[in-house]
Amino acid sequence: MARTNPSRTLKAAMTNTEVSTFTDQTRHKLGETVFFNLTRAASLLTLLLLLAIIISLIHGSWPAIQKFGFGFLLSGDWNPPLDTFGALIPIYGTLVTSLIALLIAVPISFGIALFLTELSPPWLRTPLGTAIELLAAIPSIVYGMWGLLYYAPLFAQYVQPTLNATFGNLPLIGALFTGPMMGIGILSASIILAIMIIPFIASIMRDVFAVTPPMLKESAYGVGCTTWEVVWYVVLPHTKVGVIGGIMLGLGRALGETMAVTFLIGNMNTFNGFSLFLPGNSIASALANEFAEAESVLYTSALLELGLILFAITFIVLALSKLLLLRLSRQAAIKL
Repeated sequence: MARTNPSRTLKAAMTNTEVSTFTDQTRHKLGETVFFNLTRAASLLTLLLLLAIIISLIHGSWPAIQKFGFGFLLSGDWNPPLDTFGALIPIYGTLVTSLIALLIAVPISFGIALFLTELSPPWLRTPLGTAIELLAAIPSIVYGMWGLLYYAPLFAQYVQPTLNATFGNLPLIGALFTGPMMGIGILSASIILAIMIIPFIASIMRDVFAVTPPMLKESAYGVGCTTWEVVWYVVLPHTKVGVIGGIMLGLGRALGETMAVTFLIGNMNTFNGFSLFLPGNSIASALANEFAEAESVLYTSALLELGLILFAITFIVLALSKLLLLRLSRQAAIKL
């Protein structure tokens, strides 16, 4: 019977182990390389699509840019038969409706998130949170149709007279609540926008409130803090970056909303005063209403320039929010 050499067997086993280790390392490096290249390709594809959109908008709006120049932003004239166009009224309507919607939606969203995370009984927390999130799944055209057929008549009959009687005689702000009470207009569209962005802001606020370490809140409660004090001095400082991110997400949603605003803003390109009861226009609603009717090259170019302006407004808002978040992060790091 042949006798095996123990040292030779050990060397063979070590060789097999080294080969297996080398094969695993090679497979690992190959997988890492493939994963890295796939993620980089996805990122580059996103940037290329964004660049392609910008180039397309600039190319399409170039005739209007050449003819009207910077005055396009400051002019309120919009007369397609005469090929005279200005973006002031749509820009004004877009910014005002979005800001009013944000002023209405943020406190309500904060209250919803606070109730769901701190005050709601456990049996109500899940179904109520699900119902709020379902509001985000409703198509915007449904909001618009509901707003035009049911909300606008009630708004004209009950809400606008009350606002006029309460604030109409006040100095400065009284001018905002005067005018014809038709149920449609800038304020009506702003309230619908607020209803639409509440689910987005409330869901993000609820999620960031929920990740606050329980030990921090329990410590605050232990020294006698009320629920409001815990939220104001513990939860909000810990989650302020996420809260601001949610608010900016809601603002971006409001800036680009089309159908609901189209149904309720009135779609008028004339400026008759600063009353929130008056009809107006927004960039998104102008594009939705008039793009199919644009016959001349300059008309189409002016509409594309409106789209370019909306893109620029959204980019500026997101850039400012990013800078604000970076500043808050640096301040938090300095305090630590």
